[in-house]
Amino acid sequence: MVPWRNWGWGLTDLWLVGIGTGNPDHVTIEGQRALREAAVVLIPRKGAAKEDLAELRHEILRASGSGARVIHFDMPVRDPKLPYAERVDRWHDEIAERWVAALRDAPEGPVALLVWGDPGLYDSTLRIAARLTPAPRVRVVPGITALQALTSAHAIPFNTVNGPVMVTTGRRLRDHGWPEGADTVVVMLDGECSFQSLDPQGIDIWWGGFLGMKEQVLEAGPLAETGPKIVATRAEARARHGWIMDTYLMRR
Repeated sequence: MVPWRNWGWGLTDLWLVGIGTGNPDHVTIEGQRALREAAVVLIPRKGAAKEDLAELRHEILRASGSGARVIHFDMPVRDPKLPYAERVDRWHDEIAERWVAALRDAPEGPVALLVWGDPGLYDSTLRIAARLTPAPRVRVVPGITALQALTSAHAIPFNTVNGPVMVTTGRRLRDHGWPEGADTVVVMLDGECSFQSLDPQGIDIWWGGFLGMKEQVLEAGPLAETGPKIVATRAEARARHGWIMDTYLMRR
């Protein structure tokens, strides 16, 4: 647990506002209202290569008419020498500590964090908030997810009729293969294009990078033909921007 009371400051209300996947129009009316009513907005800095992510958050604040005080904090880096679970656990501890340090001289009132996508899906902000003690009142404002942005961009349904969907990671796809019983598999934040580990026979794939942003790139088709295109497109886009967030859906 990370005690904020030691700083002589009391965090009573923490608002986690889903902001979609890069299009300011994705922020809901409820989200815009929350940003206008917040006293403070915390914005992470993730290094020079990702300055556009911080600028997008500022653009969203301007569009919402927010007058909140903006406080930045530097995101820590995961220790690659540690086992994966321990690496993530310690990283979350450090992020919570940096929240507290950044908010030491903050004015009283609700503190908002702009969360990419939705705070409840493939995001750890809720787990980081749970490290604070005493626990603040947490409010979650839902946002459009990468899954919604992907299926909308390709104009496809999320699921087959009465068919199960598995949302998983590239790591699990590489280690365990196609999830048993799933018609549709969605993979989030896969930096290694783990679909390459599958037998492509009979699999179609829909992939998208920078979903919702003006830089959006899409590829779709049979995995055997489209997989190599995705690898090349992803590498080129990442080299051009210095980073990439992408998602893909596969279906048998």
